[in-house]
Amino acid sequence: MTTSDADLVPGAVVKTAFGQTTAHVEPDTWHASAATLHAAGFALFDWLGVEDAGRPGASGTAHAVLLHVINPDTRRGVLLRTVLTGTLPSVADLWPGAAWHEREAAEMFGLALDRPAERLLLADSFAGHPLRKDFVLAARVVRPWPGRLEPGEDGTSAPSRRRTAPPGVPDPSWGPRREDR
Repeated sequence: MTTSDADLVPGAVVKTAFGQTTAHVEPDTWHASAATLHAAGFALFDWLGVEDAGRPGASGTAHAVLLHVINPDTRRGVLLRTVLTGTLPSVADLWPGAAWHEREAAEMFGLALDRPAERLLLADSFAGHPLRKDFVLAARVVRPWPGRLEPGEDGTSAPSRRRTAPPGVPDPSWGPRREDR
């Protein structure tokens, strides 16, 4: 966005870095900000994604929701971003292609949508939301991590630093106990 375009998203904090313009908006202005961009000529929907912010909010885990749209005349893109803990207002009425992305976000991250949506990728019997940071990967519980042992795990030396587990590895108190360690 140029300086004159900064008012395209009223109330947003607009930053440009490395050629990418990002407009940070409050969750309650998400849909209105998206509609403003759509009316300003950003008619091409590129993608909608979610990031698990990992910070518990008032009503659960916070998620950063990102929407990238493009103006076909100028070939410029804008990334609209908000952090929410509640319901995701749908932008599928503005860009119909966003419906699939919203359903994926609801299924994989556990976001609530403001419209009904059936499951998209996972079986009906699947429990949990696999892209959240607090989701425990069962394969990491059943099989040990294939890499080298951390200092202190072999039982001969004390750990020289705080042990950090790879993503998806549960706390040692979770799951069945291994007797061979």
